[in-house]
Amino acid sequence: MDKGMIGMEKIQFTFEDAKESVEFYVLEQTKINGTSYILVTDSAEGDAECLILKERATAEGKDCVYDVVEDDTELSAVSQVFEELLEDVDIEL
Repeated sequence: MDKGMIGMEKIQFTFEDAKESVEFYVLEQTKINGTSYILVTDSAEGDAECLILKERATAEGKDCVYDVVEDDTELSAVSQVFEELLEDVDIEL
């Protein structure tokens, strides 16, 4: 993926064991069939690896919980949507 990433929102994810966290830059977000997805990267420079994360339902008032999309069919479909939303981004699976 190659995109100028200045001014992107940076969010911090904490793993379920709450012992470790990591920061990602949010490139885009979308909702498909009632499910929220975000496209994130760990680098704000040049070509970078991305993850597509899917919001998991949680109890009312809790922080959002996201899982990495691993199903090939779902990953392919959602990546195509993100490519359309971000015209100058090419996502390789």
